[in-house]
Amino acid sequence: MERMKLPILQYEDQIVETVEKNPVVVIIGETGSGKSTQLSQILHRHGYTTSGVIAVTQPRRVAAVSVSRRVAQELGVQLGEEVGYAIRFEDRTSEKTRIKYLTDGVLLRESLSNPDLSQYSVIILDEAHERSLNTDILLGLMKRLIRLRATNLKVLITSATLDGEKVSRFFSQCPVLHVPGKLFPVEILYSPERAKNYVESALKTALDIHVKQPEGDVLIFMTGQDDIEKLVLKLEEKIQHLEQGSVMDAIILPLHGSLPPEMQIRVFGPPPPNCRRFIVATNIAETSLTVDGVVYVIDSGYVKQRQYNPSTGMYSLDVVQISKVQANQRAGRAGRTRPGKCHRLYPSIVYNDDFLDATIPEIQRSSLAGCVLYLKSLDISDIDILEFDYLDPPSAESLEDALRQLYLIEAIDEGGVITSLGRSMADLPLEPSLSRTLLEAKDLGCLPQALTVVAMLSAETSLLPARSSKNTDKKRKTPPSNLPDGSGYGDHIQLLQIYEHWDETFYSTEWVKEHNLQVRGMLFVKEVRKQLSQIMQKIATGPLDVQQGRRRKEIQTEYRNLRKALCVGNANQLAERMMRHNGYKTLGLKSQLVQVHPSSVLQPDEDGMLPNYVVFHELISTSRPYMRNVCSVEMRWVAPILQKIEKLDVSKLSGTSRPSKERTQEGDFSSQKEDKPITQAPEDPNSRIQAARERFLARRGNR
Repeated sequence: MERMKLPILQYEDQIVETVEKNPVVVIIGETGSGKSTQLSQILHRHGYTTSGVIAVTQPRRVAAVSVSRRVAQELGVQLGEEVGYAIRFEDRTSEKTRIKYLTDGVLLRESLSNPDLSQYSVIILDEAHERSLNTDILLGLMKRLIRLRATNLKVLITSATLDGEKVSRFFSQCPVLHVPGKLFPVEILYSPERAKNYVESALKTALDIHVKQPEGDVLIFMTGQDDIEKLVLKLEEKIQHLEQGSVMDAIILPLHGSLPPEMQIRVFGPPPPNCRRFIVATNIAETSLTVDGVVYVIDSGYVKQRQYNPSTGMYSLDVVQISKVQANQRAGRAGRTRPGKCHRLYPSIVYNDDFLDATIPEIQRSSLAGCVLYLKSLDISDIDILEFDYLDPPSAESLEDALRQLYLIEAIDEGGVITSLGRSMADLPLEPSLSRTLLEAKDLGCLPQALTVVAMLSAETSLLPARSSKNTDKKRKTPPSNLPDGSGYGDHIQLLQIYEHWDETFYSTEWVKEHNLQVRGMLFVKEVRKQLSQIMQKIATGPLDVQQGRRRKEIQTEYRNLRKALCVGNANQLAERMMRHNGYKTLGLKSQLVQVHPSSVLQPDEDGMLPNYVVFHELISTSRPYMRNVCSVEMRWVAPILQKIEKLDVSKLSGTSRPSKERTQEGDFSSQKEDKPITQAPEDPNSRIQAARERFLARRGNR
């Protein structure tokens, strides 16, 4: 049996003995060691599920689903019974579940209702090297929980490349076990120069491999769904035109987080005889998922990464260079079954001189509003948000920005105490701005409409037909005439209208196909809306179903109230931008800084002018910064919030009136003051990299 050959099983006794003697253990399991699938089973065999459930967190939904399915298959049980998974808006567990795979965000949310996480005997934080925001928060909470929980708890931190000694120091010198992987040699082949178009370069390299190299699957790393779909189409076209019989057959499979599960599963099955698979994937294939049969890897050298700039309060979705750790992980995918080759579409000098040693932790490049709201909602008196025990502390600017956001949307009061609104927001599995929108919509009488818009914005991928991606207003194209147009107010209203039209057909999948919408995406939205409605039902009174047969005047009132609710939910975004312009005259739509995305249905007036003020759901940076999913609002809705900005005292908002002092990391589980702190050395290269990055983002935001 293939599973018995996995290296981690040779270390079973050592792992169990170490876990038995220590509350926290770090396990560095190299690629192919079997840590993600076998560690939970090892502990299950040794009785750790008799006193509770074994929880295994994953940073990615795809991994939580696929790994749980694999473990259920190996144990010969039905998925959802003894082995299950829980991801946002989907829970396949039962009272029988003893091994539970779940995203790190879901575990954080569970701790709101059960701070001790008493249902779990073991918590395994897997793939910790990815340094997701939620995993980093969990590391700090696990450190505290180990010290305070009355019942016995075991915490394992597992990773392929994590700095084990650093984590060991964080957890009071806990033991670190190293489990070697099962890798064959991988030949690294560099390009003589950096590809100007990595999609075209990947296409050429893939065809060269197919024509000239022996059998073996090809894994191609692209940056996102758009690049993947382009490359899949180009590969299919080129391979079809190759002379029949000159090469083996080929199938091309995409792999990204927005694919339905049945599409994702295809990459884990064996290929047909005499057939090569081309798997075109995002970075989810770097570590969390192992695809057997891969002999060749093509590495573009890029990844799509969400970056947050606290000085402007804006997100951007940027294509950035990967780190050396990521490059090595990608290369390792080629050595799973036999000696392989990794084609890097960049020169060795780029790898050596330009790539960072490790990926910047998500906590240092994300908006922290959601995690700060979570920490506030725990009601733990000894937690100071600015001095919480982080493995790698975020910048003070990011934390202060998060506190400011929460204050402006009334999640916390002037003293930093969480409000009743803030508690209700924390109950919703949404970013704070969307949670606040729902609560405001409840008061304005447009909650059914807001639920629909929020659910549509929570879809994993774009639901609408592809439109022109040209970056000029002249080439902006309106959506097909048979789809609603937002009535001139913008994209949020269009999303509402689309869903309500679908509701009138009794959720017909034929209607979805007829209008070139995504069937799976729309069904996902329907389920999300149902779950959000159930949560809001505890807060709101009256029906939350989609309302039909309304008079035109009622519809216009609802549109107005919905836009106001969106405005309040994004109060920080609007108020801060208004403050930057003399006399609060313009949001900046007419400046060169930010523009409405060409795909928007927001319409100019008879003078050809767009509204002065809008809310947007995300800022995406391509050839220039664009606002996506925009909706017109009125300045007077936001004006009262401007007064709140002038009263801000961030030190009070953090939960303490003391001046912020230099943060340290405790070296022991004890809370005694005499514990020796472990501080970050001033010359630490990660600190210099982060400082340089923040300066770059600030310069870009000021252009």
